[in-house]
Amino acid sequence: MLKQVVGKYSIGKSIYGSSREKLRPFLCQTSCGFHYGRTVSAPRSFFGVEDYMDEDTSRPYTYQKEKKSKNPDKHVSFKQRTVAYMEPFTLDVFISKRFVSASLTHRVTCKQVAVAGTNSKDVKAVLRSRCDIPACMSIGRILSERAKEADVYTASYTPRDQDKFEGKIRAVVQSLIDNGIDVKIYLD
Repeated sequence: MLKQVVGKYSIGKSIYGSSREKLRPFLCQTSCGFHYGRTVSAPRSFFGVEDYMDEDTSRPYTYQKEKKSKNPDKHVSFKQRTVAYMEPFTLDVFISKRFVSASLTHRVTCKQVAVAGTNSKDVKAVLRSRCDIPACMSIGRILSERAKEADVYTASYTPRDQDKFEGKIRAVVQSLIDNGIDVKIYLD
């Protein structure tokens, strides 16, 4: 197709001649090379980005579209807007086959205030096993001490979808409560 356009436009003339300025608006991207000592403009692509524009956002199709709410008129309640400020600290407990870790995170700034885990050097040397219930209780005790140093006395905990509030997770939370941290537990 490009050969036909160039052929119609440069009938009887050399592409190096005066018709090169007339051809330039049709070519999107050019590359220059040397041919018999002259600079040659050769086409790379006939189609520009404009051919691949998205109708909704008028941006190239490679950009990710913004997610639109299913119900844009949905009212956000006062509690939904203020819960991050009323209960700013959340408890996160992670238990694997080899170790246990827990942290207190500030919801608004997303900074970890206190962290404790059985994988750290000081705790690893003292414990006999890194993933049993006594290890979980010691992690709760260490986390409560570190939280008190950071002046945090309340936290909220919502278990993950796959976690049940029993066993090792319950031991960590109960140990925090016993050592002076008020934990609000939200179960579905």
